[in-house]
Amino acid sequence: MPSILATVTGPDRPGITARLLAALARADAEVVDMEQVVLRGRLNLGIEFSAPEGTGVIKDLLFEGWEAGVQIAFEMVDELQPAERRDRHVVSVIGPTLGPADLAAVTEAVAGAGANIDRIHHLARYPVGAYEFEVEGGDADALRSAVLTAAAERPIDVAVQRQRLERRAKRLVVMDVDSTLITDEVIDLLAEEAGVGEEVAAVTAAAMAGELDFSAALARRVALLEGVPVASLDRVWERLTLTPGARTFVRTVRRLGYEVAIVSGGFTWFTDRLAAELGLAHAHANVLEVADGALTGRVVGEVVDAAGKARVLARIAEEVGVPLEQTVAIGDGANDLEMLSAAGLGIAFNAKQVVRDAADTAVNVPYLDAVLFLLGIRRSEVEEVPGADGPPVT
Repeated sequence: MPSILATVTGPDRPGITARLLAALARADAEVVDMEQVVLRGRLNLGIEFSAPEGTGVIKDLLFEGWEAGVQIAFEMVDELQPAERRDRHVVSVIGPTLGPADLAAVTEAVAGAGANIDRIHHLARYPVGAYEFEVEGGDADALRSAVLTAAAERPIDVAVQRQRLERRAKRLVVMDVDSTLITDEVIDLLAEEAGVGEEVAAVTAAAMAGELDFSAALARRVALLEGVPVASLDRVWERLTLTPGARTFVRTVRRLGYEVAIVSGGFTWFTDRLAAELGLAHAHANVLEVADGALTGRVVGEVVDAAGKARVLARIAEEVGVPLEQTVAIGDGANDLEMLSAAGLGIAFNAKQVVRDAADTAVNVPYLDAVLFLLGIRRSEVEEVPGADGPPVT
């Protein structure tokens, strides 16, 4: 059965939608669909409805629109049947600045993949620009390939996620620590204290690029720290720097009810302190062996390597009763790959190329709170959380 689509435009003011719906109610009309957006004080409202013949409903709507100072256009439309409904995805776009050329590249890619944009949401102007496109139709793989190709040619990051309940119901975030939650590599700072900085840095770089087995690399690096006094760990702690936006990210997702955990191939001496500072209940890392006030050059207990990180993610998810589909993992190195793969959404944060290629999506701006926009959280909502004072945030 055909219905009528009324498109309402004009200056917005309270009561416009209410008076139009009241006119439809007086005509015993049925509202089939309705959407509204206000941009810079301008109303854009669409109401699809069907009404018995002879009610004069269009005349009544035109009168109400004239009284309210808005324009109304009408057209006959065919009702969308359930069988015609297509897959829906969300395409997120993030960049230091998002100009028309950047957005054109993404929207052209969406169209080229056979998908259509239904809605556009502007999520943020700072610390980065962020938009979210809700799209319908098109093949999921083709859509993802097209937008990633477009993004590779511009200074932007994109993500494609299926628009379904699990995307809006994420409840656990597990983060790597070194070069993710903090800007530093702790073991490199320890190596500087021990005077073996160059040797350890070379092993670290090879391990994070996936060129060395993590456990073996860890053992080689820690062995070089033998004899480092415990006091040096305190000095390293004082040098650590949280990634810009880290506090805002943690504060916001916790306010939304997320569990937040950190898991590191580094050391509990630092992760336990970070967890205490940020109010986190879950922190897992390697344990440095200490004897006579100095490091022995060994770790004790189970090594937290790539497989260990994935196990920690699964264990915490089970403890807090969250399905893996509702988890988010964030990391930058090769030893994060298994964790990123196991999570419902794996995010490569300023990561090595091997990690960006394997993750669900990548964020390459230096602000951890930019990840919020991949979760559909608006900057205005972030600022409602106590302690969020505006840009830049840390």
